Amino acid sequence: MPQNFRLPKNLRDRSRALTKAQKISVAGAAALGVATLALTAAPSQAETPAHTAAVASVPVVLGNQPVKEIKVSVTDQLAASALKAEAIAAKQKAAGEAVAKQRAAQQAADKARQDAAQKAAQQRTVQEAASRSAQRPQVQPAGTNSYANNLDGWIHQSLDIMAQKGIPGSYNGLYRNIMRESSGNPMAINNWDVNAVNGIPSKGLLQVIDPTFNAYHVAGTSSNIYDPVANITAAANYAAHRYGSIDNVNSAY
Repeated sequence: MPQNFRLPKNLRDRSRALTKAQKISVAGAAALGVATLALTAAPSQAETPAHTAAVASVPVVLGNQPVKEIKVSVTDQLAASALKAEAIAAKQKAAGEAVAKQRAAQQAADKARQDAAQKAAQQRTVQEAASRSAQRPQVQPAGTNSYANNLDGWIHQSLDIMAQKGIPGSYNGLYRNIMRESSGNPMAINNWDVNAVNGIPSKGLLQVIDPTFNAYHVAGTSSNIYDPVANITAAANYAAHRYGSIDNVNSAY
C-alpha cells in the first residue's frame, strides 16, 4: 500500500467508532483463523524436517487463551454436565422410590383397616347371635336334662316325655302305682300270677307284660322292658288309653 494512502474520512470515523468489544471480537476471529491454519496445515514431502519442527513449535493462541487451555475448559464443562445429569437421575430415582414406598405403606394401611373392619364385623355377628340365643327361652328336649339315677329321677324323666307326647299323668299317680306293683325295683318280675302261668310274666317298675310294653312303647325310650323310664312311660301310655290316666289306677290293671 502506498505510504501516502489515507482512508477516507468517513472510514476513519467508523474505525474510531468501533467499540472495545467489537475490537476484541475481531482480534479473536483473526487469532482463530491463525490457529485453524496452524492445526490443519500438514508438512508436504518437499518440506524439510527443520521446517516442520518450526511450524509445530509455534504456539496456537485463540485471542489471549491457548487452544489447549480451551480444550481443557470444554472437557471440564462436559464433565460437570455429566455429573449434573447423574445427580438429576439419582434425585429422580430417589423420588420414585419414595413414592413407591409411600404407596406400599398406604396399601398396607388400607389392608390393615379392612382386616380390622372384617374382624369387628365377625365379632359383632357372634355377639348378636349370642344375644339372640340368650333372649330365646331354652327348650331342652326330653332325655337331655340331668336326672338322678333313682326312682325320683326316673319318674321326672318319664313325666317330661309324657308331657311331650300328650300322655296324662302326675308324679303322685306314678309313684303310688310303682310302689304297689314293684316297691320301686326296676328288675322286679312276677313269676306266680296268671300271666306268669301263660309264659308272659309282668316285669319292671309298673309290672308290664311284654305284649303290652311292645304295643304301647313310646318312641325315643329304650326298647328294654326293664329300663325304668321306658317301663313307666309305656305303662302310663297303656293306662291313659284304658283308664284315662295312670292317676285313675288304684289296683292291678
